[in-house]
Order: sequence, then structure tokens, then C-alpha cells
Amino acid sequence: MLTKDQKDFFDENGYLMVEDAVTPEQLARLREITAAFIDASRAVSESNDVYDLDAGHGPGNPRLTRIKIPHKQDPYFWEVLRNSAMTQVLNDLLGPDTTILTSKLNTKAPGGGRAVEWHQDWAFYPHTNDDLLAFGLMLEDVDHDNGPLMVIPGTHKGPILSHDANGVFAGAIDPDDPLFERDKAVTLTGKAGSMTVHHARILHGSAPNVSDRPRFILFYELACADAWPILGSNSYFHALGQRKFWDDLQDRTVTGAPCLTPRLEQVPVRMPLPPAPDTGSIFKTQESAGAKSAFSKG
Repeated sequence: MLTKDQKDFFDENGYLMVEDAVTPEQLARLREITAAFIDASRAVSESNDVYDLDAGHGPGNPRLTRIKIPHKQDPYFWEVLRNSAMTQVLNDLLGPDTTILTSKLNTKAPGGGRAVEWHQDWAFYPHTNDDLLAFGLMLEDVDHDNGPLMVIPGTHKGPILSHDANGVFAGAIDPDDPLFERDKAVTLTGKAGSMTVHHARILHGSAPNVSDRPRFILFYELACADAWPILGSNSYFHALGQRKFWDDLQDRTVTGAPCLTPRLEQVPVRMPLPPAPDTGSIFKTQESAGAKSAFSKG
């Protein structure tokens, strides 16, 4: 699927754009399911295990920041990950044995859908090695106005910046950090069916959606099977206990088989502790911790 040039680009820059990551039929089905979830959210008045609501949400105007763990909400989100061009990209970059950490369908509402402050995914869930990445499948066209993903090339090879604010893990860097070189940011736009790939250590974020169109991006966070999670992050599987963890690991295996010999590498680690007051989502973490915004006016 991927050429040597594409693989080399990802290794050097920490991100990649892949066109036609799903078929037109798969894309249409994903859109249909997403529309049904959004319609069902009209009856929801508070964020829950399925929905993270945005300001102004109501029966007549459904506004979400996210549909949580969609691959556990509808099996088609799991099926398309395992049987599409995405699967080939996954194996090209991480090898034959892979697992999923989590998924999310970020649904930035039009007219101000919430920003995601600059951060490194690795800060949320450090592992024994850093063969981790995220896919961002665009379910609709994404342009400069509706809050596209932005990345800073090469930062996946650098340090893990502080994601703390007010004495807790805030899930966002301080925009005044001297190591944050915002002028080097690259904006990733594309047509529906295109997919971004970004390394777990790369600095990235996205501005509010100022357009009159929603921005639907389906994210999968994935790992090589020999990258094992370090206890202390906010992943649900840390609370399962040994037996349930093992059973869950089978369910999280995307391709190949689980690995029982973790690969230990010299990787930078800062534990995401103490936790923010609300860790229900990255939006709640950043907001409840009082993270300083890189996107606020003035």
C-alpha cells in the first residue's frame, strides 16, 4: 500500500496523508451510522459513555465534540479498520501484530465547534516503546475553516513537553513553552475518505470550527503489539484486572496476535498525573485543568 518514499516521509516527519483509505461504499456506510448517532443525541442532555456534548447542544440543535469509542458502539467501525486500505497502512507502519488503544469520532459542530489544544498523544498513554500512531479518517471534506488537524513535523523525535497546568495533568502544553514552535505547523486538509496518520509523540492540535459545516474525523489510536502500556494513564483497561485485561486484549487485537514479550526502549516518559478534575475526554481534561488556550483571541 505505502511506497518506500511514504514510509520514509513518515519516519522523518511523524505524519502522513493517505488518500482513499476506504472505499466509497465504506465511506457512505460510516456517514450513515454517524448521522444516526448524532440524531439519537437529541435525547441526551448530559455527556455520557457515548457522547461528549458541546455548548449549546439540545434537541433542536445537536452539537457534539465527540462520539466516544465508536468501535465499541457499532461493529462497523471495527470492521472497516480491519478490512480496508487502513489495515494495509497499519501493517506497513507497525508490522503484522497490532492492537487498538481507543477510538473516537470527533464531530466538531459548525459555528465554533471546540478546539483541541496542542498536545502529544504520548503524554496521555506512555508505553514500553513508541511504535504508536493515530489514524484520522475524514468522513467529510476538511478545509482550513472547519478545524483541521495541525502538526509540527519532526517533534515525534523530540522531548515530551509538559502537559501540566495548575498542579495537574491538563492534557495540553503551555502555548508559551519555548520549545513550542507554532510557526512550523502544517495544516492537514483533504477530501472525504482521506486519512491522516500521526505518530503518538508528534505535537498536534486543531482550531475551532468557524465554518458552517461540521467536521467529522474518525480517529483510531493504535500500537505495535509489543508496545505495552505503562500503568498510570487514563486508559479504561488499566482498571480491568488481570483476567479481564487478557480478555480485552484479544478484543483489541486488530491484526496478527498479542505479544507477551514487550519491547523495552529508551523513550521519554512523563506520567499523566495527578489527574485533572474531569478526565471524561480530552476536552474535559483540558477545560477542567484550566489549560491555557493557544487558540483564544487576543
